[in-house]
Amino acid sequence: MKKIIVAITGMLMFSSCSNFDEINTNPNTPTQVSASLLATNIILSIAKYQGTDAKEYIAENALPKYVGYANEGQLGTQYNLIANSSFNKMTILPDIDKMLLAAQGSPAENSYKGIGHFIRAYTFYLLTMKMGDIPYSEANLGLQGNYKPKYDSQKEVFMGILSELEQARINFSKGVTFDGDPTIFKGNPQRWRRACNAFELKVLMTLSGKESDADLKIKEKFAGIVNENILLQDDSDYFGLEYNSVNLHPLYSTNDMFTGRTILSDIVVDNLKRLNDKRLFYFAEPSADQIVKGLAQNSFMAYTGVKTSLDYGLMNANYSAGKYSKINLRYQTKQNSDPRRLLTYAEQELILAEASIKGWITTSNAQLYYENGVKAALKNVMSTDAFFAHGNPIVQNDIDTYFTGEAAFSADAATQLKQVWMQRYLLNFLVDGETAYFEYRRNKYPDFNIDPTTNLNVNSPASMPVRYLYPSSELNYNSQNLMEALNRQFGGYDEINKTMWLLAN
Repeated sequence: MKKIIVAITGMLMFSSCSNFDEINTNPNTPTQVSASLLATNIILSIAKYQGTDAKEYIAENALPKYVGYANEGQLGTQYNLIANSSFNKMTILPDIDKMLLAAQGSPAENSYKGIGHFIRAYTFYLLTMKMGDIPYSEANLGLQGNYKPKYDSQKEVFMGILSELEQARINFSKGVTFDGDPTIFKGNPQRWRRACNAFELKVLMTLSGKESDADLKIKEKFAGIVNENILLQDDSDYFGLEYNSVNLHPLYSTNDMFTGRTILSDIVVDNLKRLNDKRLFYFAEPSADQIVKGLAQNSFMAYTGVKTSLDYGLMNANYSAGKYSKINLRYQTKQNSDPRRLLTYAEQELILAEASIKGWITTSNAQLYYENGVKAALKNVMSTDAFFAHGNPIVQNDIDTYFTGEAAFSADAATQLKQVWMQRYLLNFLVDGETAYFEYRRNKYPDFNIDPTTNLNVNSPASMPVRYLYPSSELNYNSQNLMEALNRQFGGYDEINKTMWLLAN
C-alpha cells in the first residue's frame, strides 16, 4: 500500500514503517521507545527539510519567484505549474501518541504534551494552507477502525490549530526541561512557549482576511498574546534547525551544473538595490557580463536578476551569455549555510508591525516593530561568513543607517503595509519558500509579473495558482469524503485556481 494511502486512511499506527516500530517488534530491544527519542523525530518532521534533493528545494523557492533555473529544461514551478500535494506529513501523528504514552507520569510530561500540540498545529497548518479542507478531527483514528476520515472545513481546521496552540502554551507554562530536542531551544519549555506564541501570531495574521469572523476572535486572540508578552526575544531566537556536516544544507553540492545554474529573480535583486540592502551580496554572485564591463563585485550595479516569467529559451540563452546573477556560492559550497529558520524574531516583529498598522494592537508603534524586524533580519545575515559577501559585508553601521530613502518607514498606511510585506518576502529568501508563496497569495505583493504567454497555469494564464490538488490516491481510497469536500468547497472540481475559504471574500 502506498505511503500516502496509509497517511490519509486513518494513519495506521500498527502498520507504520518507522524505526520506532522496528524497535518495538525486536525481542532483543526494549518494548517501549523513550519519549525523548520520539520527540526528536517528531520535532524534526517540521524543523528538518523533508525534501529529497536540491532540485526540489529550488522548485519550492521558484514558485514564490525567488529564483529561476537554467538547467535540465523548464522548471514547472517557475512558470506556475503545481499539481497534487500529499498527506504524508500526517504519518507523524501516531508517533506523537506514542511519545505522550511514553511520557506519562514523567516530570517532563507537560513539555512533551506541548510538543505534541505544537507539531500537530504546524502539520495541519501546512496541509490546510496548501489544499483547503482536510481531515483533522478524524485523522489518526486507525486503531479505532476509521480508515476513511472525513474532511473538516478549513475554518474548523484553523479553529483546531488555534486550540492546539493555546493548549501547547498552557502545557509549556507548566513544563520542565526535556530531552530529545534537536533545536537551539535544547528542551527549554519557556523558549518553546515563546515560539508557540510567535507561531500563533503568524497563524492569526494568515487569517487576516477573516478578522470580522466572530467565531475566530482573531484580533482579540492576537492582542491577548501581545499583552502577555511571552514572545521571541531577539535575532538569535528562532524555531528551526542548524545545518551541519550531518544535516547538510539542501543546496550543498559539488555539481555546478545543478545547483550552480540557479539564478536570482529580478524581484529580489531590484528590491535589494532599491533599498540599498547589502543582503544582495550574500544572496547572489555578480553577473559575469557586468564584471567584464568593468564593474566591481562589491557594486550593487554588478548584479542582475531574471524576470522569472521570461520564455525559457531566451532565459537560458541570456544565462549562457552571463547576463544574470547566480545564487551565492556559499549555498553550494558550505554544508552549514543559513540555518533553517521557520519562526524568527524578525518575522514576529514584522507581523506585529502589520497588526499595529491595521489597529489590532496599540502596545507600540508600527515603525518600531518594522525597524526591529529588519534589523534582526540584517543581523542574521551579518552572522553569515563574510568571505562570501564579495567585499561588501554588512557591518553594524549599515544596520544603524538602513532606514533612509526607500527603506524609511512611510507616513502612508498602504505604503507601510507594502514595506512590511516586502521585508517578510526578503526575509524568507531560500529559507521558507512555502511561507513566501502563502504570503503572496494573501497580499498579492510583490508583483510577480505574470506573463500569460509563458504561464503554465493554463486555466488562468494571467494569474498564480492558489492551491495544490488533493492527493490522487484519495480518489481510490477515500473518494466519498473527498467528493463531499470538493462539492462543499469547489463545486465538485479539484483545480488549482479554486478559491479556498481562507482566501474567499
